[in-house]
Parts: sequence; structure tokens; C-alpha cells
Amino acid sequence: MTEVISVEIVRAPNAEQVETVVSDLLRDAAPSRLAAGDATLWGPEAEPEASIRLAWTKLHETSRPLLAEIAALRAELLAEGVDRVVLAGMGGSSLAPEVITGTAGVPLVVLDTTDPGQVVEALVESPERSVLVVSSKSGGTVETDSHRRIFEEAFAAAGVDPKSRIVVVTDPGSPLQKASEEAGYRKVFLADPNVGGRYSALTAFGLVPSGLAGVDVEKLLDEAAAAAPLVFADSADNPAVQLAAVLGVAHAHGAEKVVLADTGSGISGLGDWAEQLVAESTGKNSTGLLPVVVEGPGAPGFVDAGSDATTVAIGPATGSSALAVEGSLGAQFLLWEVATALVGRVLGINPFDQPDVEAAKKAARSLLDAPASEPATPAFTDGPIEVHVSGGDWLPKDAKTVAEALRALVAAAPDKGYLSVQAYLDRVNDASFALSRAELAKRTHLQTTFGWGPRFLHSTGQYHKGGHQNGVFLQLTGVSDQELAVPGRPYDLATLQLAQALGDGQVLAEHGRPVLRLHLTDRVAGLAQFVEAIQEDGS
Repeated sequence: MTEVISVEIVRAPNAEQVETVVSDLLRDAAPSRLAAGDATLWGPEAEPEASIRLAWTKLHETSRPLLAEIAALRAELLAEGVDRVVLAGMGGSSLAPEVITGTAGVPLVVLDTTDPGQVVEALVESPERSVLVVSSKSGGTVETDSHRRIFEEAFAAAGVDPKSRIVVVTDPGSPLQKASEEAGYRKVFLADPNVGGRYSALTAFGLVPSGLAGVDVEKLLDEAAAAAPLVFADSADNPAVQLAAVLGVAHAHGAEKVVLADTGSGISGLGDWAEQLVAESTGKNSTGLLPVVVEGPGAPGFVDAGSDATTVAIGPATGSSALAVEGSLGAQFLLWEVATALVGRVLGINPFDQPDVEAAKKAARSLLDAPASEPATPAFTDGPIEVHVSGGDWLPKDAKTVAEALRALVAAAPDKGYLSVQAYLDRVNDASFALSRAELAKRTHLQTTFGWGPRFLHSTGQYHKGGHQNGVFLQLTGVSDQELAVPGRPYDLATLQLAQALGDGQVLAEHGRPVLRLHLTDRVAGLAQFVEAIQEDGS
């Protein structure tokens, strides 16, 4: 039988140093002080932020009053024939519910995209049976606000009263709470304001959409409650302390990447959730740990990880893993949160702020406010792919093919660098693009991440700008055959999606990072050409 939660150290970067870090954390009673909400653990600069961000340590107790409210609303909706839950949320508002429902095998439509095709597909299916959960701490998240506006109009067009089909999760006193109550939406759930988004799995942001979809969310809280005495203990057997110590020491030895593979955990997509938690919490001040989520224990990047990466099995240990983390979903949530907070102490950073996230949002907003009169001119065009470059003179002037551009981008990566693939496409219908991660990793011998835009901007986007400055970036954008206006806004989703890609690319280039953007004028033909370019000898 699997323990409540456990960390197996298969091999440590330096066992003696790991023991020293463990001893330091225990000498300072870091776990129990964290449980008590001690905001001084990360130093005086971090204290103001930490003092309003530690309520997550008690969520296995404090979130229980939500259970009856969720159950009551689910029963009401089912009685009205409403059994399809659509979640509009970004980052911490969507990643945890996706893991929770996926693990339970319960359907949940997650909208964390600005791709018009993906949103249209979610719109047209059974509006009479659908409820929209709008999740945002403030309501100012542009993607989520756009989804709310679009669905409100679509409900009305289908003869469904929008007010009866929109449920909101937000912070108390937020502009979204006020606007939702004035609009008369079905219900407003208030989350704990003293929990940051990436630590919010066991708040209303994680529990409400999951519970409305049909998950037994009380079990999640029970699992976290069972793990709490272990992960908050001032003991050398504390699995969170062990995980934090190994990752911290590995980072000190140059292993700034954490490769995550599911080895049979029975949990669906935990790596994607942990990716945001670790990257956004640690990736700042030109340091941090970059999660690399791979397809399995035999995937490139895991089996051939170099000295710049620590391999972590989510599930049983394998021959390639340095660490193995096993336990139930609720226990895993709490373990990773505690370990990440403790890693922040080890690395000397504040694990609760995200100082570089807003830059890309501002750049995208400026592009929406003052759109270019003409589309950007590509460096060259190769069939159905326009090639755009920024971030320095890294592309040879005689380059004329996508394969040559890819080779040049990889060559621009510094020692211990990484390749980030960012697809501003349809996560459902363009899913094949995700297969490029493994192929690029195998051929480039770089640790390679893959993220769907704009959702990764609320996840690894902080690390890209604030963490180790050794990444090179491949953006994939494309023409959409769908048009979807955002009611009350002077732009449509396709315009917003492209502005988000261009805005983030602009900020990365300002950081001196090479950016290659491949714009697909035909997505189907573009995919074929992209795959061919990757597989070309020498690429």
C-alpha cells in the first residue's frame, strides 16, 4: 500500500551537503514555522508579501465549509438538467481543477486559451446543459474576462438566461465580486485572499469547478490533512524537507532544471500543475528551478538528463530518476507546496511574488491599444510558414528555410541553456504540435519545454524573464479560420492571441533572449512543414 506521501532519494547530488541543508532547515524549525504562518522565513524583503500569502498551509481545515455550498449548487444544477461544466480561468485557477477532474475521470471543459477555434468549439456544444465557472482573483485577467463576455452573449443567443448559468470564484472585495453581484450571477464563491494563485489548489479555485463537475473534493482535503503532520514536522524524515534539500543542493551544483515524468502515479497531469508552482515561485533574481515536463520515464530529457537537471519521478522510482515522489493527489499538492516554499528559503528568494509576469501583459495591452497598421514583415517565408526573428542578430543572413532557422536558434543557446517551445494555437485540435517537444529535445540535446500560449504566461512565463537567462524561444502562431469578437471590446480573440505572442516575444527580446516565431499561414500544411524541418538532418 502506498504511503500517504513519500520522497525516495535514489541519488543525491552531494549527500553530505543534502544532510547539511536538511539540518539547517530543521535547526531553524522551518517546517513548523511555515505551518504557523511565520512570514520571516524568507528574510525582511519578502516578509510583507509572505505575511499575506501563507493561508494555504491550513486549507485542509479552512476549506471545509465550502463543501456543503458546492454540493448544494451541484444538486440544483443537476435538477435543472445542467451537467456540463466549463471553466474559464488561467494559471492557478485552471491547472489544479484540470488535474483534479482528470485524475477522477470527471469531464471538465477548461478554457485557458485565446484561440478562437478552441473557444468556438466549447461554445457550440450543449449550451442548454452548460454552466460557466469564471475564476479570477480580481476579474482583470483578460482571457477570463473575454470568455465571460463571449459566453454571456452566447447563452442569451441560445435562449438561456446567462445570470442562471454563470458561477464566479474570486477574492472577497474584488471588482469581479462587485460586478458579479450587480449582474445577478447564479452564485459567487469567495476564496481565501491570503493564498496566491499557484498555491490555491485546495481553495475555492480548485474545489468549486471540480466539485460542480462531480469530484469528491472532500477526499482531497482528507488526503492533504493526512499529509500535513508529515510535511510540517521538524524531522529528518519529513518528505518535503528532503525534496527541498535535494533540489536546493542540486541547483547549487548547476542542476537548475527539474525534469518531471509520471511513472505510474495514477494522477493525471500533476507535472503541469507543479510546473507553474515551481517555475513561478523560484524563477526570479536570475536564479530558480525550471521544470521540464516530459512524456514519460523513457522520454528525451529524462533518460539522458545531464548535469544541469534533476530527474523526478512522479510515482515509483526508475533507473533514471534521482528522486521519486509518491502519494495521493491531495497529499501531493501539499507536499509540493511546502517543498517549494522551503526551496525558496534555500535559494534565498521570495517564493510568493512574480515580479516579471506583468511585463508581457503590459506589452500585449499596448499592442491592442495601438495595433500596427501593417502585419510584421517576416525575415523570409518558407512555404506555409513565415519566419520572424528577434532578440539579436543570431540568424544567418543567408538562412532561407525553417530548418536553417531552427538550427540557428539552437546554436544561439548558451552552455546549460534550454529551448522553450510556445504554441499559441488550439490545444485541442492542434494537439499534435506538442509532439515536437520530444523530437526537438532528442535532436538538439537541450532540455526542452513545451507550453500552450497564453496559459504558460501564467506559469513558466515568470521564469523565462526572471530565472536563469539561458533560454532560447520558439513561438508558434497561426492564422485561424474562426472569427470570434469579444463583446464590449475593440478586438477579437485572434487579435488578442497574436498580441499576447508578440508582447511576450518583445519582452524576451528586450532581455536579450533569441526568439524565433514561426507563423503558420495554413495550420495543417504548416504542421507538416514544421515536422519536416525538425527531422531534417542536422536540425
